Amino acid sequence: MYAAMRHPLTILFGYATIFFWEMSLWAFITAPKKHYDGGIAVILHIAVAVGLSFISWQALLLGLVMPMFIITCLGSYLFYAQHNFPGMKRRHGKEWDHVYAALKSSSFMKMGPIMHWFTGNIGYHHVHHLNARIPFYRLPEAMAGLKELQSPTVTTLSPAEIVRCLRLKLWDPADDRLLTFREASRGRLNGELRSAESLQPQA
Repeated sequence: MYAAMRHPLTILFGYATIFFWEMSLWAFITAPKKHYDGGIAVILHIAVAVGLSFISWQALLLGLVMPMFIITCLGSYLFYAQHNFPGMKRRHGKEWDHVYAALKSSSFMKMGPIMHWFTGNIGYHHVHHLNARIPFYRLPEAMAGLKELQSPTVTTLSPAEIVRCLRLKLWDPADDRLLTFREASRGRLNGELRSAESLQPQA
C-alpha cells in the first residue's frame, strides 16, 4: 500500500486517487463531521459533471475532466516532491525540531512568476511549514525579508528533477538520506549489508 500510494501512476491520476478519493470522499466517509466539506466537494463535483454531460461528452471532457486531470496531476506531484527530494533531511524523536523540519524537510520549488501565481505560491513550501499562518500571497515577501529562509534546498519542474524526486521513497537514518526502492533492496549501505526493515517509510 505504501508503494502504491507513492507510485508515479497514483500521482499521474491524482484527480481520482488523491483529490477525489483520498482528500474528499474517503475523508468524508471516515470522519463526516470533521470533513463535511469533502462530502460537499463530491456532491458539487458530480453535479457539475452531470450538468456538462447533458450538454455533450465534449463539454464534459474539455470543461471538467481534462482541466482537472492536468491541474491535479501537477498538484499531486508538488505535494510529493516538496517532501521527497535529493538533499532532504530528517530528525526523529527527541532530536526533532519544528524549525529544522520546515527548513530541511521541505523544499523551495523554483518556478516562474506565472506558475507561482497559478499554484498559490506553494513553491515557498519551507516558508509555509515554518509558519502556516502566513497568507500565500505574502510568502515571497517573508522569504525575501528573512535571511535564514533564503538558502533552502531548491527543486524544479525539469524532467530530470521530476524523475529524481519520484524515485526517492525511503529514508535511511544511518546514511541520512532518501533512497530508491532499488537501493534499499540491495541492502548495501556504507559498505555493509543491512536489512531493509531498518529503513523508515517517508511520510
